[in-house]
Amino acid sequence: MNDEQDVIGKSRNMVLFIAISLDGYIAAEDDSLEWLFEVDGEGDNGYSDFYETVDTIILGKRTYDWIMNHQEGEFPYKDKECFVFTRSSFDETEDVKFVHEDIVEFTDNLKKKKGKNIWLVGGSDLLQSFLKENMIDEFIITVAPTLIGKGIPLFKEGFEQLELTLRNTRRFNQFVELHYSRKEKP
Repeated sequence: MNDEQDVIGKSRNMVLFIAISLDGYIAAEDDSLEWLFEVDGEGDNGYSDFYETVDTIILGKRTYDWIMNHQEGEFPYKDKECFVFTRSSFDETEDVKFVHEDIVEFTDNLKKKKGKNIWLVGGSDLLQSFLKENMIDEFIITVAPTLIGKGIPLFKEGFEQLELTLRNTRRFNQFVELHYSRKEKP
């Protein structure tokens, strides 16, 4: 992963960093993540190291609402620039800017700005939009050894096949992290 971009014209990477169940779900049907917290990890499972590589966070409104309803204390990403994509109009808060602009144009402009990587937190609807436009540069997916059976899938149907290159794997007790980058077309 890159730190500050120092090559003129090189854009920042858009990185999906997320945990899933072994059967590919990011949450149960009721948006619950209880299954995730029941797995024995190791430390923070690489979160702190990853968090230092980003300065911008993008999330969907449903994910933002979940965080606001389940986060105890203050907003968890106060030290980063945060954008929430939504179809509705909302006033900015101290912590986030709500975006209802074109995803591609907005993100292209964001990637051209100098800075660290951009973290796509979730959710699956927003991810689907980015996949359709082939805008995710790296996928860091941590797999939990849990089968949910049904829920909110990470990947939905409806995007073109995407070739990836495995960059790294790491184990955090019962979790396995898979790190892929998008394979550039010749």
